[in-house]
Amino acid sequence: MLKQLLTLARGRSEDATAAFLDANALSLLRQQLRDAATSVEASRKALAVVIAYAEREKASLRALTGQIETLEGRALVALEKKREDLALEASEAIADLEAEAGATRKAIDTYASEIRHLRQALKHSEAQLTDLKRGQRLAEASDKALKLRGAMPALERTDLEDAAATLRTLQSRQHHAAATARAMADLSTQIKAETLEDRLAAAGCGAPKPDDAAAVLARLKAAQNAQSA
Repeated sequence: MLKQLLTLARGRSEDATAAFLDANALSLLRQQLRDAATSVEASRKALAVVIAYAEREKASLRALTGQIETLEGRALVALEKKREDLALEASEAIADLEAEAGATRKAIDTYASEIRHLRQALKHSEAQLTDLKRGQRLAEASDKALKLRGAMPALERTDLEDAAATLRTLQSRQHHAAATARAMADLSTQIKAETLEDRLAAAGCGAPKPDDAAAVLARLKAAQNAQSA
């Protein structure tokens, strides 16, 4: 039981840590990129220092080469003047300078190799940092979009369907009201026309309008006469 409780505690601790890191992933990424940028800048300075050392060794080699050439010239003059003692002394100095020049060349070669290595590493680090910064901008943009989307009210499908049903009911009522108004207008016009026709007939304008009962009786008599015939 104790082992299970300890395992459960570790599991909850891991879950809490993972949840905390997820919630603060962007802040963590920004700090990691700042640290990476600091490291890249330190690498750039280290490269500059190595280049400076290499240039100093190259200057030293040029000075040694100049001294060797000068001593060789003077040693030849000493030999011409039969001063082998001076020529020997110059030769010893030249040998020391040549040894120093050889060591300097090796140092320059070492610096050159280190500079190539540092340049390649720096180029790779700068490219990787640039890619990470692009990814950071994309992640921040996505995070902002998700936050804005979460802040917007959810639009339920039932709300849309209810609104559409209400609109259809309103349109149906409006259509019925418009049809009723048109029917009332037509009826009013018809009544007015019939009333005017009656008034004109009563005033002797045109043929008199027969009474409905008289018209029916006349139709029945005509039917009876037709049967008798």
